[in-house]
Amino acid sequence: MKSFKYKKALLIDDNFIDNMINEKILIANDFAEEIIIKLSCASAMSYLQTLEKENAALPEVIFLDIRMPIKTGFDFLVEFQDLQSFNKEEIKIVMLSSSLDPNDHKKVIEFNNVTDFLGKPLTSDLIKAI
Repeated sequence: MKSFKYKKALLIDDNFIDNMINEKILIANDFAEEIIIKLSCASAMSYLQTLEKENAALPEVIFLDIRMPIKTGFDFLVEFQDLQSFNKEEIKIVMLSSSLDPNDHKKVIEFNNVTDFLGKPLTSDLIKAI
């Protein structure tokens, strides 16, 4: 029986290819027993709110792209703060970006749940520390 680092991880990225690559890296490294992929911040927030209503376990790690249409990763973080889940503070949020904008790096400090800021795509070495 495989042993996974986490039970559930959530990938939020509007780029199908990035999601496919990141999912393969997570699977190859036995990162999470279950990997959920959402292509927008709105669908990810809806998913989390449904879990919350059902008292179901939230993902322990969320990989969040910064640059997405309609709602950005930062918009998601603001909405995430409004979730009422009892274990919300334990969730690690890893920002993913191909951006080298120093303002993005400064902005993530405002959000307690953000534990890492990583370049895309993920690599085995990058996820070992999460």
